Amino acid sequence: MSDRTPTQGVTRLSRQPIRLAALIVGIVFLLVGIMGFIPGLTTNTDQLQFAGHHSEAHLLGLFQVSILHNLVHLLFGVAGVAMARTAASAKLFLVGGGVIYLVLWLYGLVIDFDSAANFVPLNDADNWLHLGLGVGMIALGLLLAPSRRARR
Repeated sequence: MSDRTPTQGVTRLSRQPIRLAALIVGIVFLLVGIMGFIPGLTTNTDQLQFAGHHSEAHLLGLFQVSILHNLVHLLFGVAGVAMARTAASAKLFLVGGGVIYLVLWLYGLVIDFDSAANFVPLNDADNWLHLGLGVGMIALGLLLAPSRRARR
């Protein structure tokens, strides 16, 4: 029989804010990925394409999405939840994911939205969101990482 109480895992998680941050970010990505398939939350779901700039679906009427775009959000969500298990992997998710989103933001700045290069698809609203996500995730990963003294 185990000596663990039902709240012991939650207590451990709350003592490591970086793990909690990665878990919350992961859950948000899962929710956004699911929302991208829900009519009403996503406009023009009848025009949702697998990939490419021809998808006319918009999450919350603002962010251009496709099936691929939604699947990427779902994968990031799964990664965030899974990587929240340790402080080191949570930091890797937040900082590494933030870097990926900054690269995606730069990509969105240089491509022509009406070209085949816009395969995700992206629009101006996506670009601003990706910039915010990139900076925010990196900040969380660096600011909440346990110090070397705390790890000793």
